[in-house]
Amino acid sequence: MLFETSLHPYSLHRLPVYAKNGMVATSQHLAAQAGLRILQQGGNAVDAAVATAAVLAVVEPVSNGLGGDAFALIWIRGKLYGLNSSGPSPKSISLEKVTASGHTEMPHLGWTSVNVPGIPAAWAELSKRFGRLPFKNVLQSAIDYANNGYIVTPTIARAWQRAYERYHPYKNDPLFTPWFETFAPTGRAPKEGQLWASPAHGATLKKIAETEARDFYYGDIAEKIAAFSNTHNGYMQLEDLAAYKPEWVDPISVCYRGYDVWEIPPNGQGIAALSALNILKGLPPANRFDERSYHQSIEAIKLAMSDASAYVTEPRCMPVSVEALLSDEYAAKRRALIQDEALEPSHGQIERGGTVYLATADDEGTMVSYIQSNYEGFGSAVVIPGTGIAMANRGCNFSLDANHPNRLEGSKRPYHTIIPAFLTKDGSPIGPFGVMGGFNQPQGHVQVVLNTVDGTLDPQAALDAPRWRWLSSKKILVESHFPHHIAQALAKRGHQVQISMDPELFGRGQIIWRDKTTGMLIGGTETRADGAVVAW
Repeated sequence: MLFETSLHPYSLHRLPVYAKNGMVATSQHLAAQAGLRILQQGGNAVDAAVATAAVLAVVEPVSNGLGGDAFALIWIRGKLYGLNSSGPSPKSISLEKVTASGHTEMPHLGWTSVNVPGIPAAWAELSKRFGRLPFKNVLQSAIDYANNGYIVTPTIARAWQRAYERYHPYKNDPLFTPWFETFAPTGRAPKEGQLWASPAHGATLKKIAETEARDFYYGDIAEKIAAFSNTHNGYMQLEDLAAYKPEWVDPISVCYRGYDVWEIPPNGQGIAALSALNILKGLPPANRFDERSYHQSIEAIKLAMSDASAYVTEPRCMPVSVEALLSDEYAAKRRALIQDEALEPSHGQIERGGTVYLATADDEGTMVSYIQSNYEGFGSAVVIPGTGIAMANRGCNFSLDANHPNRLEGSKRPYHTIIPAFLTKDGSPIGPFGVMGGFNQPQGHVQVVLNTVDGTLDPQAALDAPRWRWLSSKKILVESHFPHHIAQALAKRGHQVQISMDPELFGRGQIIWRDKTTGMLIGGTETRADGAVVAW
């Protein structure tokens, strides 16, 4: 085994889940159970992942929905595949048009930040290529929960209330009225323990199921999206939706102390996690839970994320190559910057060249690492009337600096935060993992890998361990149960340490590992969310 079940020395910890036949781990128990039912009905891990993701779009609308993006890593028949289902900006949008309308940075609400949604296409593509059950069957649980309702869980209720308060000033704006009609029909956000249903979601999901998502991109649903865009001077047109297809990509990796860590290549930010691990692997091993280890990992993340912010965007627009960013030579240069004191990060010079996560595994060896998101909660707050579709605001990650690689352009995918991950060793799968939470995601990935490989913690302990989060410059947040003496030692090194009482700022993750010898599955789920690991 990679580890023995053990406790992190600084945290309370619940036990991991073990199973043989199959496992689903995600941030909401009804979604996890939907995936498990699919496994028990003869579906594989891909079918289970799609079923779980579809239910999450209904039961956790505060984090994802039908108008968002998705990425996936799939281990099947001895190979790892990657799917990038993030959507591009509308063809007609441009930096010049947006700045001429008075914006100095991309807005977070409204049509300007809306790109083509990728989630429905991701479900259909995964099912078509690797699924076993009929697509209609796989989406049925999501349709049922949308039509018949479900009980709102605590973490989701809190996020829903925050969104309501944020959008409330716009409730009389016709652009945002559909959000209130869909997600606050009684004049307030649903409360914890309340039954909530959305037949509009159910009707849209039924059309997606019956047409394998075609209706979403060039049918009745597409026409409704384009019509609402045109009504409010948006850039999205029918041709943008009709032209969309997900992209199969080759995953990228680095080897950290004998374990290969895999991510989706840019436009995603998974390369930041790999860059940090590439820096750390050349440093002398430290006790995972002493202050030197924490200091080094924080410094590595600062350097890696500074590089990602400077260079990562649509691959064809990147001024440097993935190979250059992940080269041992470049990692050595960045590693040399890490000293005893906290550094002021900046990107290096190279030769030019809100979110839900789930993991599934079945008894045939197939494993899926999947993530989907509307970005900031409900996204742009634009909801297509009568459909339940909340459009993501991923376009707000574009830069309005004409000289930046990630500058706004038509038909372009922006620097993207959502990243699934996967761990292998000696060519064999260990399993999927991920940590949600915007720009915190590569930081969470690095900490999970360090907890697993260096700390030899089981999946649940690796997730429960107290986290830090780099903000900017020398500023870091630590959780309230982060060891006080280590926080003090980091402060002496020049880190500006702040304690946060909000666990949601540190991400929400899931892990499933498979033991190579026995085939046993072991899973963990985030205590910072309403998560569940279900198995049989």
